[in-house]
Amino acid sequence: MTSTVLLVVGFIVAIALLSSIPRVPGPMRVLAGIGAIVVLLVSFTLASVRFVGDDEVGVVIKNVGVASLPEGQIVATNGEKGPQASILAPGWHPWLWPVIYDVEIHKQIIINQGEVGLITTADGAPLPTGEVFAPEWSQSDFQQMLDAQYFLTSGAGVKGPQTSVLTPGRYRVNPKLYRIEKTPVTNIEQATVGVVKSNVGPIQTTATATGEALLVEKGQRGIWREPYAPQQYNLNRSAFEVTIVSTAKRTVQYTKNPNEGAESEITVRSNDGFTFPVDVRVEYEIKPAEASLVVANFQDDDNPALAERLRSAVRAIFRNNAEKVKALDYVNNRSKQESQSLAMLVDEMQRQGVSVTAVRIGDVGDPKTLGELLKTQTDREIAKQQQVTFQEQQRAAEQRKALTRTQQEAEEEKRLATAQYQVQIAEQNKQQRIINAQAEAEAIRVQAEAQAQAFSAIALQIGRGNAALIELLKIVGDRGVQITPRVMVVGGNGANGSGQAETTALIGTMLDTMMRQSQEAAPKDASPGGG
Repeated sequence: MTSTVLLVVGFIVAIALLSSIPRVPGPMRVLAGIGAIVVLLVSFTLASVRFVGDDEVGVVIKNVGVASLPEGQIVATNGEKGPQASILAPGWHPWLWPVIYDVEIHKQIIINQGEVGLITTADGAPLPTGEVFAPEWSQSDFQQMLDAQYFLTSGAGVKGPQTSVLTPGRYRVNPKLYRIEKTPVTNIEQATVGVVKSNVGPIQTTATATGEALLVEKGQRGIWREPYAPQQYNLNRSAFEVTIVSTAKRTVQYTKNPNEGAESEITVRSNDGFTFPVDVRVEYEIKPAEASLVVANFQDDDNPALAERLRSAVRAIFRNNAEKVKALDYVNNRSKQESQSLAMLVDEMQRQGVSVTAVRIGDVGDPKTLGELLKTQTDREIAKQQQVTFQEQQRAAEQRKALTRTQQEAEEEKRLATAQYQVQIAEQNKQQRIINAQAEAEAIRVQAEAQAQAFSAIALQIGRGNAALIELLKIVGDRGVQITPRVMVVGGNGANGSGQAETTALIGTMLDTMMRQSQEAAPKDASPGGG
């Protein structure tokens, strides 16, 4: 617009100068003509100069030319009339004459953090049959891909949606060729994985094992076997459809009073004809390596078809297991039912990509369905417990009896030991008394021998009678014997007879005194009943 104004203004000024030639003197006419020519040249030259700012892109549109664009082509690469592939960089650009060229100024493309730019090209080679996205450009060729001239010539770019995307940054692209749509980056959060369904790439033709036929390797078209781990990815969400699958543990409850998210209780029938409800809790998870299989089978992890498949498997397995046992055995062997059901559920759901990690059985039956049976079981258990109690009491009584017998035996052994000790003591006392008596007898014998020897020696000197008299006098002195004769003894004749009579009388008197003393002392020393 500015260049056109300059050209018009210059043209008007030149015409004004030329129209003034007839009215000016002769020499000035030449100057007026030259001035008009200069004005036309300057204005025409200035009108060809275009300026592009630092954050802008200039698109050249050629209006005049010999060659026209081929049918179906939108952007010119060989100077044909129409939008040119090459763009104007920031700065001044001359020789873009008005009328011949138009220059459109566009803002450069800015991709912010957390965004990607989806590219759609308006020109290029047609998409191959069966393809909906152009092949992805390599990192080394990506910058050339954004050059419209290269894209439409040497690069042999394909028209339509591109697989490659613009990552955060600033880009100068030809808006006549490239249409950019900003979208958020693909963010895979913690405890989730991203299962990719690729709409580009070669098609797998080799069949795989059952259950994996729908999964392909990374880079192939279809559902990739290996999911994306938690982080951000710059993906073309149209070319690569990402399904977020939670890998957190989940619990499904089958209970009599289901709350939000729970299922109704499971009703089973036992081998002996009892029908009763069972509260069940099933814990499961989708492991990262199995997430792709879940998407292949159910589209996503929240699909009602997945919940229905799990519900059907749980109910069928519990009903089938209950048919093989009696009701009372089912109640008493709850842990066995849990382990059996877990093994069967793991095998059933593993093929669907779901890992069942635990099965918990809560309440089994209720008073209406198993009341009488459970009461019988309770009574039986009470009887068993009473029997056990009686047995324990009996064993306790026998133990007390054994303890008493042991205590009695211990007392008897104690008394026996005491008696044995007393016998040993008595025997030792006896031996001691015998030894003492022997010692005393020996002492008396020695003393008697000594006295006898002494008496014999005295008797030899003074005669036996006199010696005996001396001994009697010692006794009289020691015991206070009355020496006044109380016994009349008539002896023989002669000197010896008179002496013997006296002696005999004295001995009698002493014996009489000793007897009287003995009788006086007897009442004091006699024991009761003694004589």
